[in-house]
Amino acid sequence: MFVVLLRFSTNKSAAGQYMDGHQQWIKQGLDDGVFLLVGSIQPGLGGAVLAHATSKEELEERVNADPFVAQDVVRAEIIEIAPGMADDRLKFLLP
Repeated sequence: MFVVLLRFSTNKSAAGQYMDGHQQWIKQGLDDGVFLLVGSIQPGLGGAVLAHATSKEELEERVNADPFVAQDVVRAEIIEIAPGMADDRLKFLLP
């Protein structure tokens, strides 16, 4: 399981230009069952994605395909988590 932090970068001002592609990228990740949760880092610092059912290499490829990443609107950091315990509602995340 992974947390992807997408923090605004040098070209933050170009976000509007790439928003449609970024939203399509998010939708594709949700449709593929890889993204579980997508939201904003407060206060207005960028975005975050909770991802699973993928390898780190596949996720890196997916993240690099985000127009926001490709155009340096955001910089991505991928944090890998080895789940050990979970609330019953999240048991599906455990190995």
